[in-house]
Amino acid sequence: MAAASELNPTSYIQHHLTFLTKTGESGGFWSVNVDTVVTSIVLGVIAFGLMWLVTRKATAGVPTRTQAFVELLIDFVNEQVKGIFHGEIKTIAPLALTVFVWVLMMNAMDFLPVDIMALFYEHVLHQRTWRGVPTADVNTTFALALSVFGLMIFYSIKVKGLGGWIHELFCSPFGSNPLLWVFNLLFNAVEYLSKPLSHSLRLYGNMYAGEIIFLLLGLWAATGAVGVIFGAVLSLGWSIFHILIVALQAYIFMMLTIVYVAMAHEHH
Repeated sequence: MAAASELNPTSYIQHHLTFLTKTGESGGFWSVNVDTVVTSIVLGVIAFGLMWLVTRKATAGVPTRTQAFVELLIDFVNEQVKGIFHGEIKTIAPLALTVFVWVLMMNAMDFLPVDIMALFYEHVLHQRTWRGVPTADVNTTFALALSVFGLMIFYSIKVKGLGGWIHELFCSPFGSNPLLWVFNLLFNAVEYLSKPLSHSLRLYGNMYAGEIIFLLLGLWAATGAVGVIFGAVLSLGWSIFHILIVALQAYIFMMLTIVYVAMAHEHH
């Protein structure tokens, strides 16, 4: 890994923002960002593997600190679901919990020092380029948002029936007059398309911007001892503020997931 002092600011940032990409024989469209996929899977296994172990060892008596934390997390998610969705929470609560914990874990990767992690990726994983924050990859956030979008369509058809869903597309919100069908369809198309776009880009934009700021602060290390100290102080301050962003973006992504799936259960 080239140190910040051996690179100009542009090449330093470009180096840290380069994905480990594997391109298929058919061309670039089928390229896969291996670092994003591997990191996401590892974080998912760690997070939900830990929760699985805790639930297996859960007792009815005085809980351990880990069990108490997991119970508080589950209760928190259930309360958010109950406030929005008035059906059976078992329909949405597991989905909301999965989204919140997984996105939170992926966001939290932004706290790891980029240059130290770059040394780890190069000397342990033997990879010169590796992006460690999956949610700073727009492919990740779009994949999550499209998964939620697919569930929204699924529940819309399941609750209303295929005919009822199609009827809603053409007859809501302006009325069932045939002259209004085109306007209703266009309105609903815009609404449907805007959901995955806003859902994904909000998370991606915030995490990508946070990653850029950490890299810019890291450039202070190339200016000498004073720059190292100054950059460390600024990075610490930004990290403290970034805790709010990391948690808030995971919370917002979860809440939008609940809202979109809950809307699929409503009749218009």
